[in-house]
Amino acid sequence: MAGFWWISLVLTVFFLLLYFREKMKNRQLHSDLKYMNDKLGKLTGAGNPKAEERLLLMTRDPELQLLLQGINDLLDSLQQSTSNYEKSERAMRRMLSNVSHDLKTPLTVIMGYAEILLRNMDLSEQERRRMTEQISNKAAEVNERILAFFDLSRLEADDVDLPPSVVDAGEVCRSRILSYFDLLAERNMAVDIHLPEEPVWVYVNEEALSRVLDNLLSNAVRYGGDGGYLGLSLTTTQGYLRIDVTDRGKGIARKDQGRVFERMYTMEDSRDRNVQGSGLGLAIAKKLTERMGGEISLTSNPGVSTCFSIQLPLSTYKENGLLKK
Repeated sequence: MAGFWWISLVLTVFFLLLYFREKMKNRQLHSDLKYMNDKLGKLTGAGNPKAEERLLLMTRDPELQLLLQGINDLLDSLQQSTSNYEKSERAMRRMLSNVSHDLKTPLTVIMGYAEILLRNMDLSEQERRRMTEQISNKAAEVNERILAFFDLSRLEADDVDLPPSVVDAGEVCRSRILSYFDLLAERNMAVDIHLPEEPVWVYVNEEALSRVLDNLLSNAVRYGGDGGYLGLSLTTTQGYLRIDVTDRGKGIARKDQGRVFERMYTMEDSRDRNVQGSGLGLAIAKKLTERMGGEISLTSNPGVSTCFSIQLPLSTYKENGLLKK
């Protein structure tokens, strides 16, 4: 009987210890969960300036550790989303400001000339023609910038269909540079063209490739024309083609080079110049190049040369064969 009594006593003490241990664990768990709830409330509260903080809790409970990791991952995602949203908001405000500025100037000119034509009946035919041409030019400028704005918006919303086909990139380059022949001759610019005679096949949307080249060429003439030089070259290496558009104009300062592909970005010192663009051409070129599976980049040594490059994967198409997927 004494042995049985000792066994009963040991079992009773053992179960009491288990009971109190579980109770303490429950208390600790309750305390940990309360800390997590309170901390989450502070971290996710509106206007909280410390959204980069995370839940820090020392625990040996593996399930609680996994829960903490999951919550902290969600907080990381929330912070990144908030940061992206704020960046997008700033870009949108800057874009709207630039749109307002860029449309205000030509619209003011249009309204001014229209008022003169309406109020001044004694104008000569030559003056009327000159003012009418100015109105037409400025109206075309406004239309171009509005269309560019909507084109970029559609590209960013992935609302543009760009069906690919087998395209000879060298032929597209020749076609686009020829369209600038008169303008380049008028400005007495030296043209340096290096294009292979044999076809260079790519599987892209031809219209998109043409537009990218147009944007780069017009950008080089608009901003680099004072250098009197325009270069266009196409090279291939390791399954890719590279097209370089080079000018020897003023160039782009290092501080601006990381932002030239942003929508509505234009260098501040060009804001009031006659060569001022919409600030959308390079952003559209970047979006189109990426949609075609390529990359676009910039290298600029101010006062020496500026080169915009696009890189696209080559196709395995042969003139006497088929496109190999």
